[in-house]
Amino acid sequence: MANIYDIRRYGRLLFFAVAAVVALIFLSVSNRLVKDLAVQERERMELWADATKEIISQLDAEFAAPAESDSDSVAASDYVPATNVDFLLKIINGNTTIPVLLTDDDGNILNYRNFELPEPVDSLNPMDLSEANRQFLQERLDVLSKGSNVIHITIAPDLQQHLYYEDSTLLKRLSYYPYIQLLVMIFFLVVVYFAVLSTKKAEQNKVWVGLSKETAHQLGTPISSLMAWMELLPEMGVDPDTIAEMSKDVTRLSTIASRFSKIGSKPQMEHVNLVDVVTHATSYMATRISGRISLSTDIKYARLPVKACPPLFEWVMENLIKNAVDAMDGAGRIAVEVGLLSPRKAYIDVSDTGKGIPRKNFKTVFNPGFTSKKRGWGLGLTLAKRIIEQYHSARIYVLSSEPGRGTIFRIDFPTNGGAEK
Repeated sequence: MANIYDIRRYGRLLFFAVAAVVALIFLSVSNRLVKDLAVQERERMELWADATKEIISQLDAEFAAPAESDSDSVAASDYVPATNVDFLLKIINGNTTIPVLLTDDDGNILNYRNFELPEPVDSLNPMDLSEANRQFLQERLDVLSKGSNVIHITIAPDLQQHLYYEDSTLLKRLSYYPYIQLLVMIFFLVVVYFAVLSTKKAEQNKVWVGLSKETAHQLGTPISSLMAWMELLPEMGVDPDTIAEMSKDVTRLSTIASRFSKIGSKPQMEHVNLVDVVTHATSYMATRISGRISLSTDIKYARLPVKACPPLFEWVMENLIKNAVDAMDGAGRIAVEVGLLSPRKAYIDVSDTGKGIPRKNFKTVFNPGFTSKKRGWGLGLTLAKRIIEQYHSARIYVLSSEPGRGTIFRIDFPTNGGAEK
């Protein structure tokens, strides 16, 4: 049965590994799209820069063209053909999404586009801007000049202009999209995982509750019959000591049936002394284990007031002691220690000198069906955990264990204060 939980553990690891691979694939594809869009915007800005350069070159050519002459001998090279300025302006004006700043070598802003300025403007001429708007553009230029989004335009051998641009709003949004997508996927996977886990636990709980109540119901009939026979035994001349011992066993069966019937129902909690409950359980078990096993108790306080259901808590103690006996193969030492971790928290340690538990099984030992024995259903520690954590708001766990040297189970139990030594 232990292999089932090893497989389940590996299955969870495989689930998260596959989820991580899928998330990385989506993240990689999204990042690729963002990079492709960034390249496209760069190409658009290079085209914008070429159009700007061409317009300036055309204007210079027009100013340098020779005046009209009456001579018919004007060379073809002396004439500069007109460039389609309207087409170039259309390219420049077609940029309505990418913020752009055009500067000269001295850092003076010659042109700008697509910036949300703090104050309304009536002209695109940088010289007509208000002081607040000029200050805003200068701050943006200071930021952009430190980045890589710049295209240098060579107007003449000794003259350059510089085109700085920001990512468009669409590109900025898409750059965050892969990470938002990753977070959504992680959230979805976590929700699915815990939903499946919760459903599985709910189904397990129904099975164990139904099994417990059915067990209690099935025990009820033979116990009632035994009680009736116990009343007839004195009349049949059976030895009183024998009847007394049989009565103890019948009472014990009745207690076990009562414990099973409480699983799944809200138990009756009482204000009790934790020391008395632990002592009663260990005393009962001391007479029912092998003489080759010593069972000792170390009670550090005379009174530890708690709110508990004594029959169920004694069941937990008995299960822990039985597990310790089974772990030692019929010979060894069991020690039960009761003390305080803080004024409001007591502890109960059950230690043995058995074969120990591998660290990887510290949690799985409490899973239904987990057992290292050839016989048994592996429900003892499962029920113990349910009783301690769900009914008593306490905690049970493996404090320490070393293969070949023994194990210590610990219960952290809330107290009502007022401990007495």
